[in-house]
Amino acid sequence: MSIDNPRITAATAFHAGVDVMGTFLCAVLFYGCYSSRGEQDTSSFSLLVLLTGLSFAVNELMWFVRGVPQWHGILFAFCLVSKCLNLAMIYCFYLYVRGSLQFKGKLARAAEWAVPGMLILSVLLVLANVLGPVTFSVDAGGNYGWTGLVWLENLYLIITSAVTAVLIFRSDSPYSQKWAAMSFILIPILEFIVTGGAFAYSIQYGAVLLALVLMYCLIFNDRSRKLASTQTELTMATQIQESMLPSIFPAFPERQEIDLYASMDPAREVGGDFYDFFLIDDDHLGLIIADVSGKGIPAALYMMISKTILQNFAKMGNSPAEVLEKANESLCAESRTEMFVTTWVGILELSTGKMTCANAGHEYPVVCRNGQFDLMKDKHGFVLGGMEGMKYRDYEIRLEKGDKIFVYTDGVPEATNAEQVLFGADRMVETLNRNAEASPVEILRSMRRAVDAFVGSAEQFDDLTMLCLEYRGMPQENS
Repeated sequence: MSIDNPRITAATAFHAGVDVMGTFLCAVLFYGCYSSRGEQDTSSFSLLVLLTGLSFAVNELMWFVRGVPQWHGILFAFCLVSKCLNLAMIYCFYLYVRGSLQFKGKLARAAEWAVPGMLILSVLLVLANVLGPVTFSVDAGGNYGWTGLVWLENLYLIITSAVTAVLIFRSDSPYSQKWAAMSFILIPILEFIVTGGAFAYSIQYGAVLLALVLMYCLIFNDRSRKLASTQTELTMATQIQESMLPSIFPAFPERQEIDLYASMDPAREVGGDFYDFFLIDDDHLGLIIADVSGKGIPAALYMMISKTILQNFAKMGNSPAEVLEKANESLCAESRTEMFVTTWVGILELSTGKMTCANAGHEYPVVCRNGQFDLMKDKHGFVLGGMEGMKYRDYEIRLEKGDKIFVYTDGVPEATNAEQVLFGADRMVETLNRNAEASPVEILRSMRRAVDAFVGSAEQFDDLTMLCLEYRGMPQENS
């Protein structure tokens, strides 16, 4: 096949070499900036870079097949691909800055359907050239030409760029991010004006890559600073929450009547579950386990308030039902949110093993007698903070020497595996009975291992909190 192409001149080769070198240098600069960042949400941006590289490659190849009659079909195909790539590239630019700068308002909502709608129409317009010269043509001699409707090809690019520019400056992002995003539009235009088009259209892709470097670095750096600040706050919140929960075990080494252990593993950095245990007086031990609605920092703040209120009322000598009633009134009076908390409260009389309990919408406790754990379906009251004037009912559990009680939040039975199957209360009780004679600490560790093995790699959305107490009786009973 002859390659007698009048367009391949020394000047054309020089211009192509400048294009390749400039784009290569920009690509290296971009890769050095981009690969060191490690941003997670890079799908739109990565696609934008890929389309830029493909568009550059196709446009370079077009210069070497123009004017060659044998390659006029290849040139036509390259033209179609190039025009579609340009349309897709500006759409990916819109998607990336929309996600990065958080577009809002009526114009943003209108753009949600208008921009992809115009993209589809523009692609159809380009593909229509297969049927005839609608906007461009390639003759038998391999020469490119255009019709009077060629301006329609750029209509989508112009409108989408203009709409995106308006949305960029109407966003709440810092001006550094706004101008960084605008560089994708402005730098190629500036390059074309400065060079007067002397190095052909394809060199603009080098300028586009340079704009991508600036846009990515500035947007990502600002987001990184915000992320670092948020992470610092979450770390502090986690430390504060952990300091609110009793975490020294053995809990009461001088009290031989009991052995207890508790743990709380939040689904996020901070959670809404909590447990508490404390001596009310020399003969009464208070136990609390609760689950706040919601997740994250709001739930953690509500958890701290609820925990303080419940403990204060319990230490005043109230019965569990009275503790719940008073706590409910306080939370309803003080709270301006729609949050609530499920709570189980137990007060154990150490000298006798009599435990008085009350339940505000929480999970059923599990009691071990004679080496066998069984679910105890107690009577539930309404959740705390949900409605004023709620009443709660006390009930008793009589613990003998060696008996245990296991309380937990719904993160245990509602732990879910990849097949969306729940761990369930039955599996939980079965797990407890496999190791019923073990100490509270071993029981909780065994339960955690069982839950982890069940859920595997599936993501969990609920905190997992457990408390186990063993009643050993008064010291004289062991003599």
